[in-house]
Amino acid sequence: MQRVDYAAGPALTHDIVIVGGGLVGASLGCALAPLIERYGWRVAVIESSPLTTQSLESEWQPSFDARASAIAEGTAQRFQQLGLWEAMRGEATPIQRIHISERGRLGATRLSANEVGVDALGHVIPNAWMGRVLHRRLAQLPLEWHCPAKVAELTPVPGGHHLTLSDGSQLTAGLTVLADGGRSGLKEQLGIGSRRESYEQTALIAHVGVSQPHQGVAYERFTSEGPMALLPLPGQAMELIWTHPSGSEKARMMLSDREFLRQLQQAFGDRVGRFTQVGPRHTYPLSLVTAEEPVRPGLAVLGNAAHALHPVAGQGFNLALRGVMDLVDALEQGELSKRPLGDLGTLQAFEKQRSQDRANVIRFSDGLVRLFGLSLPLISHARAAGLISLNLVGPLRRGLARRAMGLER
Repeated sequence: MQRVDYAAGPALTHDIVIVGGGLVGASLGCALAPLIERYGWRVAVIESSPLTTQSLESEWQPSFDARASAIAEGTAQRFQQLGLWEAMRGEATPIQRIHISERGRLGATRLSANEVGVDALGHVIPNAWMGRVLHRRLAQLPLEWHCPAKVAELTPVPGGHHLTLSDGSQLTAGLTVLADGGRSGLKEQLGIGSRRESYEQTALIAHVGVSQPHQGVAYERFTSEGPMALLPLPGQAMELIWTHPSGSEKARMMLSDREFLRQLQQAFGDRVGRFTQVGPRHTYPLSLVTAEEPVRPGLAVLGNAAHALHPVAGQGFNLALRGVMDLVDALEQGELSKRPLGDLGTLQAFEKQRSQDRANVIRFSDGLVRLFGLSLPLISHARAAGLISLNLVGPLRRGLARRAMGLER
């Protein structure tokens, strides 16, 4: 293993430093566990938000307004490989069917777990519960935590990077992984640009109560304002993702709960019965963002720091976790070939594999947004015909389901 000697100062030396202890960074730490044990790698995690042991040990109290993520079946299988899925599924709501439609048009596509031969097409899990399971596992590993702490300065040096932290620590690493969601400005500090294309849309997210059992059905509905999705949650509750032309969401954020639910009912229809309650509403602008240099010598960029997608197909975290697993595989192959962890050839091979998967997912999700964003009459009729045809042709429908589940790339 190649290490860097810094004779000028008392800097610590690490094999890998993970910047960001959120869902992606924590997943990477868990996925590295066998290699840490096998090769004795010294790994540090830097997280800006405080984590407490008490929060990991206290009784779980599910919240009606807790943010949740759609986990594809392929992602569940990867968590199973990491020994995490049995704990995660304790708070997971399985998606048995997916219903795709366009408001005001005939035709719909229905995907079912039975047809594809799986127990569930995916699962919806509170982010807080996923984080708890991941951090419980991390607490069992010989990792060095700097929390709460931020990277004040990240400098390339021969053989890796030097990190100056807000808590005063000085770290060096053969490989630094940016999994901080891109909010820290570290990419910009290193001169890594991003391609950014705004959708001119804003997502409004909230939990809503429904009057009848959802029976594990997830809904994707395209409207003239933008796509909206409903994901099943425990009991008679669902997570709403409602996209608006940017600026128009402000009026809905100001509505009373009663008027908000009335407008939601009008936009979505009655497939889930009546909407009975709504939790706190949150918004965030939507853009397609991709890092121009996902890898450099001694550096890899993962998760939202590498790519931010439209939530229409629910593929963001699923794509990120495939990146985590592929990076771990590449690092193990590099170790077997006696290459340093930050070897550019190893990282370029990893990026070559990721680029095709990433391009496919972006093409799929971005294409849906743009196709259903066109309002020309002939195109609207063609979309309706396409949904009907897709529902009638089994092989096409099953292929779409397997791709959405992350079982095919």
